[in-house]
Amino acid sequence: MNEKLSRCGWSGDDPLYNKYHDQEWGLPVYNDQKQFEFLVLESAQAGLSWLTILKRRENYRQAYQNFNPEVVANFGEAKLKELLEDEGIIRNKLKIKSSINNAKRFLEVQQEYGSFCNYIWGFVNGEPIINHWDSLEQIPAKTELSAKISKDMKKRGFKFIGPVIIYSHLQATGLVNDHLLSCFRYQEIINNY
Repeated sequence: MNEKLSRCGWSGDDPLYNKYHDQEWGLPVYNDQKQFEFLVLESAQAGLSWLTILKRRENYRQAYQNFNPEVVANFGEAKLKELLEDEGIIRNKLKIKSSINNAKRFLEVQQEYGSFCNYIWGFVNGEPIINHWDSLEQIPAKTELSAKISKDMKKRGFKFIGPVIIYSHLQATGLVNDHLLSCFRYQEIINNY
């Protein structure tokens, strides 16, 4: 991509970050497996930078069987031990155990709603929220919506999904368009609706 493009400042100069910003962040996701991928990655990111996770994304993809929730839900003690020894991912026992738990909860939501996308998009009536931010400082870390979704997911037994993580998930999966007005992706995302 042309480096002269006006991007959201958080993507900095790192080519991997720019590619993620330019091709994925904020684009509406209607695919359950992709939704699960972002739940795993966002939970792993807690307390770390997103770039740290992006650099390990392909390792996660391999370790988590291409983010197949049905496979992850059946990870047992042997696989947990293997993941804890995998230097390609974040080896935090609570985060790894929560990802396995969340795969089980994810399948329950699919069973109840027909798909996880039906569930999560239901919180915004199927329509992305389009924000109008001039600066990064205006963008919240969490909102009433992310608190509501987090509360509902926790009630369903999900772990490591507080309001900040859920808001990051909403931004990443396009339920919220938080690209700055000056960013070239702002209008491109809207045109994809």
